[in-house]
Parts: sequence; structure tokens; C-alpha cells
Amino acid sequence: MQTRGMALPKVGSIGEYIREQRQQAKISLRQLAEAAGVSNPYLSQIERGLRKPSAEILNQIAKGLRISAQALYVQAGLIEDREPPSDVTTAIRADTHLTERQRQVLIDIYESFRKEKRAEDEQTSQNAHPRHGSGPDDEEPLPEEFLAALEPYAATSRNGNVTQETKEG
Repeated sequence: MQTRGMALPKVGSIGEYIREQRQQAKISLRQLAEAAGVSNPYLSQIERGLRKPSAEILNQIAKGLRISAQALYVQAGLIEDREPPSDVTTAIRADTHLTERQRQVLIDIYESFRKEKRAEDEQTSQNAHPRHGSGPDDEEPLPEEFLAALEPYAATSRNGNVTQETKEG
């Protein structure tokens, strides 16, 4: 992206994004400013694209919005996103019936599956021959930290797949 003259890239869009996220979360400007530890006028200027927030301020705003700081960094153009945020992640973040912790756990699990699949795809393309007979039996068990996070919800699982006895020995 070329920067012409004094125009800063994507400054407006980060403000718009923060405003959208704030409105979706039904948080007032004042509430978010307080949660993020910034003044109302400063946050208002960020939302209107008049100010470019630092990574630290973005981090505080992300906490106030209960979204990942990475989403804001990508939006602000501080880091490159390999692909646009998934509809699944967007849907999880928008679900008001879940707690912040439940949303984060779901997103973490989802992202780990995607990362695993990408690694698998890269391995397959390097080997130049696809895996045969891949079925539910040769799926990797969930990482320990996800199992621990899912523990409180394991009782609700009808088929018992969430328990730690999924490893076959």
C-alpha cells in the first residue's frame, strides 16, 4: 500500500473498526474509554480517524472490547494477516450468550485446528502424495490446555469426545 503525502494508511478504518466492535458489544464510548484507561476525547478522535493509537493503546482497547489485540493490530496495519478473519471467529465474537472466556477458548481451539490443517496441507504438498485412509481415528487429540479449559463443559458432551481418554494406546 502506497502512502501519499501526509495521509496515514488505514487510520480511519481502525477507528471505524473499533467503533463497530464497541457498538456490537453495546458499550458506550465512555465505558470503553474507562475500561481502556484513555480519555473520552482521545477515544473519540481514534474512532473518527483523527488519531493513530499506539500498539499499547490498541491492546488496552482490545481488552476493553473483550476481543483479541491481534484483530486490532491487523486492522491497524501493524501486523499482516495472512487471511481475512474467518466468519466462524466473527460469529463466536458476536455471540452474546457466551462468556468472554468461552469465546476465547472456542476461538483458540478453532485457530489451532486451522493451524494444524495448514501444516498438514503444507506437509501433503511437500510430499506430493495425499494421505490415504485419513479418518476420525488418526486425528490428533486436543492439546492439554484446551482439555483443561473444556473440563467444566465435558459433562455436557453426549458422546464423551471431550474427555481426556481420547488418546488410544
